[in-house]
Amino acid sequence: MSAFPLRLEQQRKLFLVVSGISTAGSFAGITAKGWILLHGSADPFVLALNFAALSLPSLIVSGPAGVRTDRLGCERVLVQAQWALLAAAALGALAIPLLEGMAQVLLLLFSTLLVGIAGAFELTARNKYCSLLVDEPEQLAGYLASFSVVFNVGKLVGPPIGGWLVAIAGPAWALGIDATSYLLPIASVMFLLQPRRDLEQRSDGKAGATLLKAWRDCGGTLRGVLTLTAGLCVVNFFHPGLAPLIAEQVLGPDPRDLGLFTSVLAAGSIAGGVVLQRNSARLSSRPFLTLGGFALITAIAQLGMASTSSVGISLGMTFLIGAGTAGLLSSCNLITQIGAPQVMRGRMAGLSQIAFLGGGGLSGLLAALLVMATSLSSTFAITGAIGAVLALLWIV
Repeated sequence: MSAFPLRLEQQRKLFLVVSGISTAGSFAGITAKGWILLHGSADPFVLALNFAALSLPSLIVSGPAGVRTDRLGCERVLVQAQWALLAAAALGALAIPLLEGMAQVLLLLFSTLLVGIAGAFELTARNKYCSLLVDEPEQLAGYLASFSVVFNVGKLVGPPIGGWLVAIAGPAWALGIDATSYLLPIASVMFLLQPRRDLEQRSDGKAGATLLKAWRDCGGTLRGVLTLTAGLCVVNFFHPGLAPLIAEQVLGPDPRDLGLFTSVLAAGSIAGGVVLQRNSARLSSRPFLTLGGFALITAIAQLGMASTSSVGISLGMTFLIGAGTAGLLSSCNLITQIGAPQVMRGRMAGLSQIAFLGGGGLSGLLAALLVMATSLSSTFAITGAIGAVLALLWIV
């Protein structure tokens, strides 16, 4: 415990900053790992499999993560998950100097799988933890939206760091930074932050405190939000897994090109997050218009990617894809957290992860199969058209 307790406002800022730094390190590692897998296998399906290993565990473990968070307390689960993330990322860093060829690829994929499992617990607990750092309940919407912006700032600066480290010092440095960056949030939560633990409501641990009960009790609006998000993510949310392939075709094969591409994507994510942050109360009160609007932006941008060969226009469409996707995911998280009672917010965070990370993982695999069967531009055209139709239907 800190000898000089911080005010809640200071604690919120500190948690945002250390989480952003950790995110930057994580995306430096993701960039390096994607580049290694692309040039080690030259197979787009391996890239999609890597993203699926990161996101698909949410389909299995987000439910138990939400139940565990509501039963044991979000702070305890958060610290445990952060230590697990550190160990999983360190395993990926060790794969570079110790192994080569297919053995290295397999260990990197296994590391990503472990990160995906631990990350599902971390994100679930972190969402509920944020509600203990606000002075008034009305501040939660703005704080969660601010958290999304800072997260995407980390996504912006991390990829170029990863690209430069791969080019200058080798991928092991990028993966090593990814691992050590988790020490900052661990130290802050354990020694500096003092949330309002008295406000946390835990479930009683009985059979009624389950994920299924949370789904039934959350209401028709929140169930619709989760269903819509899952469907849209299956169609539209595939670009993270195929980012190295897209960057190579749009810009070039240099790892710094991948860093530039993912930075533009992250810049769009920041823009989407800022829009949501500044209008959080108004947008969260109209959930289907908000979700459908962000999804429509993503779909139109994918159609634009399919119809152009211009580098400048492609990067512009990449920016819009980032904005639309970030807005969709952040809106789902924001709406489900605000709309649910405190006692089930851990489980609602788990359901949200199942919707957008599980949907995104499945989408990456489907998109990779489409790329292999047709081409990247055809894949953009197909998914963009389907996404636009779904978004318009929900908006109407």
